[in-house]
Amino acid sequence: MDLRGKKVLVVGLARTGEAAVRFLAKKGAKVRVSEVKKAEELKTPREALRGLPVEWEMGGHTVPFFLGAELIIVSPGVPLSLEQLDEARGKGIPVISEIELAFRFLRRPAVGITGTNGKTTTTTMIGAMLKTWGKKAFVGGNIGNPLIDFVAGPQEEEWAVIELSSYQLEGIQKLRPKVSVLLNITEDHLDRYPSFQAYGEAKGRIFENQGKEDFAVLNADDPLTFQFAHRIKPQIFLFSRERSVPAGCFLDGAAILFQGADGTRERFSLERLKVRGTHNLENLMAAIAAAKICGCPREPLQRVIEEFEGLEHRLEWVRDLEGVKFFNDSKGTNVGSVVKSLMSFAEPVLLIAGGRDKEGDYGPLKDLIAGKVKGMALIGEARERMSADLGCLTETVKLPSLEAAVEWAWSRARPGDVVLLSPACSSFDMFANYQERGKRFKEAVWGLKRKPGLRPGLEGRPN
Repeated sequence: MDLRGKKVLVVGLARTGEAAVRFLAKKGAKVRVSEVKKAEELKTPREALRGLPVEWEMGGHTVPFFLGAELIIVSPGVPLSLEQLDEARGKGIPVISEIELAFRFLRRPAVGITGTNGKTTTTTMIGAMLKTWGKKAFVGGNIGNPLIDFVAGPQEEEWAVIELSSYQLEGIQKLRPKVSVLLNITEDHLDRYPSFQAYGEAKGRIFENQGKEDFAVLNADDPLTFQFAHRIKPQIFLFSRERSVPAGCFLDGAAILFQGADGTRERFSLERLKVRGTHNLENLMAAIAAAKICGCPREPLQRVIEEFEGLEHRLEWVRDLEGVKFFNDSKGTNVGSVVKSLMSFAEPVLLIAGGRDKEGDYGPLKDLIAGKVKGMALIGEARERMSADLGCLTETVKLPSLEAAVEWAWSRARPGDVVLLSPACSSFDMFANYQERGKRFKEAVWGLKRKPGLRPGLEGRPN
């Protein structure tokens, strides 16, 4: 793709948009930026791009500004249904995502990972497995560094391990990972998509350009994910907690078995596994399958299994206080994620949930709340709806802040209980992002005082 002298519009100036602007300017494009926020509202200041020849449109999008472009690059947070984008497509102007632009310049084989839940953990695991093997690997995309930053450099790494969101996949045309991983599909982002089916199809676009010499890793236990096995061209590898699979990974007691397409097997012990949760077993099986497809031998994979401690804000242990365990699952921003988190505990749970409603169905939580949750504190914009749908199943309160919810949960908790932040909602009503929400939760937990008259239990700060 020759960008020199081409009029290219970047829509949305978050971290990804800023990276795209720098890349395009370096390639000699005539860059313009359209941003709905005013300059003073941006977390990434326009000054970060000072000195680059960029034409700006701030505080809103206008059709003439869009129609002056020859190519439009859309940042992940910008919906492709924008009226201005419709007008541009109607005039024959190509509209693609940053990830598609980056792929046009990628010179290394890619492992692409998508799914509603577990993308970041699985992407990080695969990157760790390749690096432990001794391979250089770029790990980024929807997490960490944008792929466009990697392709702007020398691309010395041997593999690109890329987390892909549905938003990014909406805008692809030629993106083609050597290995694609689809972890699961549950309700999410229904405030952006016209239907659950449309959201699932956006995820499935990861396979769109793959051929028979490529590979796909699919969750055999998730019917919405597994149905792609009958529709796509690449070679299929499966993972399952419930049954053996012809090629891929499955559980066998306290171990994961990997079976190659030729029938050969390798066994990976889980006896020293540090991460908690059924969802992390699924993430681990998917990561092992992808790493084996890349050629990774057994020993580096076993080392990662034993050393990987999980990621912040994803079912993260925070503290034990007087026999009560506190877990931060602030990244649990949808119902499917909270289902997996609740399934990870045999102990009684005091659940803190709520935030900005994503308009999904809370129904899948009902049996788990009735059976596992001894109390529930609801916060944020969604607390009224969540209380109406779920409040009759356990003791439930609606509270004005996260700190108040932590105090309430602690007042109800007894030795052997778990206090779990797993919101089932986005954070944007009360916090800048899920990271800030998780940090505030941990600060509130560490600010708790011992209960008078109770014998101190095991506690300690994580290393």
